[in-house]
Amino acid sequence: QVQLVESGGGLVQTGGSLRLSCRVFGGFFRLRTMGWYRQAPGQQRELIAQISGGGNPTYVESVKGRFTVSRDNDQNIVYLQMNFLTPEDTAIYYCNAVQNSWPWGQGTQVTVSS
Repeated sequence: QVQLVESGGGLVQTGGSLRLSCRVFGGFFRLRTMGWYRQAPGQQRELIAQISGGGNPTYVESVKGRFTVSRDNDQNIVYLQMNFLTPEDTAIYYCNAVQNSWPWGQGTQVTVSS
């Protein structure tokens, strides 16, 4: 069974940075397009960034220029570097394969104070 383990969240002030990690255990990771998702209180989970197996990233407009997604195919890890954080970025952050997703992990909480 594939397991996704997200880490790196925390409490930061507006303008701060965090680096999230997501490790994939048991799945064939190398060729999968991986996504970072977030779910704010009372809202649906949304895909905010993704990276292809070859390392090509795409972002939603709200995080473009502030967030950077990367991956280490040898370690089965996908990262999300988040800079210039705002309170609107407060959410639980998850990773998963963009297509044919695996069971969701617990996510990692990011809280940005004003």
